[in-house]
Amino acid sequence: MQISKSFRLVGAAAFCAAFLLSNTPARAAEDNTAAVRAASNQFYNALSKLCTGDLAPMEALWSHRKDVTYMGPGGGFLVGWDAVRKDWASQAAMKMGGSIKPARVKITAGSDLATVSNTEVGSVAIQGKKKTISLRATSIYRKENGQWKMIGHHTDLIPGMEKK
Repeated sequence: MQISKSFRLVGAAAFCAAFLLSNTPARAAEDNTAAVRAASNQFYNALSKLCTGDLAPMEALWSHRKDVTYMGPGGGFLVGWDAVRKDWASQAAMKMGGSIKPARVKITAGSDLATVSNTEVGSVAIQGKKKTISLRATSIYRKENGQWKMIGHHTDLIPGMEKK
């Protein structure tokens, strides 16, 4: 039995459309992964600047909404931009120096939310003593007005930084 030429063309067109549509979410996820990776890199650049006392880059990358959360190396569980900003400002005032970089980065990106799990490695000075650090960290990002903004960050504790 011979299949008509028009039937084969319709079948080929349907296959192509299905293939293109099935790959659209994958391409969107790849695009989001690249954008989230850029936001994560921006965070670690801001963190290095924070260690010199410059708070502005950290302020720029965070969402300023009331639902953001932060559980940093000094402990505590902060909710809302005002509380989170205050903690970052106190860290900037410490001028710890050094640098912190991400390692073993794993990004999971959706259309509006993403997580970045990694290790933070580097060194800082705490109470005048240089400390080498290797912390587990998780960051959460949300797309706001087309930009990926941090809405949560959680790390292990650094001995000597715990809040009393």
